[in-house]
Amino acid sequence: MAQDDFPTILQLTAMDADYRADPHAKLDDLRARCPVRRDEMAGTFILTRYGDVRGLVSDLTLWRGGERAEPEARFAKMLVAPDDGTPRSETSSILTLDDPDHGRIRKPLTQAFYARIAKSRARVEAIVDKALDAIDASKPFDLMSTFCVPVPIDAIATILGVDGERLVEFRDWSEGLILGLNPFRTPEETERMEKASLAMNDYFVRTMDERRAEPRDDLISDMTTLQAQGAPISDTELRINLTALLVGGNLTTTDLIGNGVRLFLTNPDQLAKLRADPGLIGPAVEEILRYEPPVDATGRVASRDMEIDGCPIRETQAFTLFLRAANRDPEQFEDPHRFDITRARKPHVAFGGGAHICIGAPLARLEAQVALIKLFERFPNLRLANPDTPPVWRTLPFFRGLERLDLVA
Repeated sequence: MAQDDFPTILQLTAMDADYRADPHAKLDDLRARCPVRRDEMAGTFILTRYGDVRGLVSDLTLWRGGERAEPEARFAKMLVAPDDGTPRSETSSILTLDDPDHGRIRKPLTQAFYARIAKSRARVEAIVDKALDAIDASKPFDLMSTFCVPVPIDAIATILGVDGERLVEFRDWSEGLILGLNPFRTPEETERMEKASLAMNDYFVRTMDERRAEPRDDLISDMTTLQAQGAPISDTELRINLTALLVGGNLTTTDLIGNGVRLFLTNPDQLAKLRADPGLIGPAVEEILRYEPPVDATGRVASRDMEIDGCPIRETQAFTLFLRAANRDPEQFEDPHRFDITRARKPHVAFGGGAHICIGAPLARLEAQVALIKLFERFPNLRLANPDTPPVWRTLPFFRGLERLDLVA
């Protein structure tokens, strides 16, 4: 492959059929021969080595927001809201904010959210049991729609304090909001996303007012209480970040569970290990995250002139850091293309790192651990309905998850 034939950023997304079928065919070649690759059209450096990716996601001096990137950084600026004078913290979530706004908002949100997660196991177990009870195992069923999608949505809804009778519309809004992660969505999808956004915004505004008047045992009440105690976060900032928790956590945890189930069913020796020792579920989820993470990549912007692997990078130039490629780097992981839940523990980068490490990681781990153990206990003979049919992966850029997962119990 000539230098000019290296893939562009768009050819490293699920929109590309070859990448969608096997992302590592391209990522392995890129990491081996050009681990720091400039895509001039997108205006970004593509990095694929574990050492580089882990170092950069952990570098607290780099910028996260694309608004600080050079004009040529077209890809980094795609999700930046137009500058109309509104504070960035009231148009963007902590996912793309830099300090001081990032730390100011993330600290109270983390305090309340992690406290909720710490006492949520029983609720998550009940949600998983309810989803399993609803599966009609007398015939083949799609695990994604019946189990992998509703479990994360219902879990975060319960933590937020959504009333049970509103779960159906809450799920619908959540699915609509996820369309906002696709910069190439259709006009119809954009319309659905905008309607869902308006409905969700209205819900959070009204619910925050209600919780101030009558607090409940939920995350929204926790946050409004922290506000009253002086936490420096506005209602708009709170609404934006609660929505981001919902959208980011639902999609990625859905894919984590779905990808994990498929991996176990296509690697029966590993499923046998888990059945023999359910205590392996923690390492098993970490191996799923390493081997088939829900998220392809993350981004940073250079806050200074620097050099990576001999490649000069100027201040304000953008990076796209391929977490998926880093997690299969043979310099870090022995036999990286082997799924092994007893692999010697080495840290993956599926959740990013540094100040912007995924805030929902503890909840995702909890949901995946509970969901996988209970699913395989409930259905000891679970298998793929069409084992010879290639999986159908979604075409959402920079995410990896299944459209369907048809199973037989």
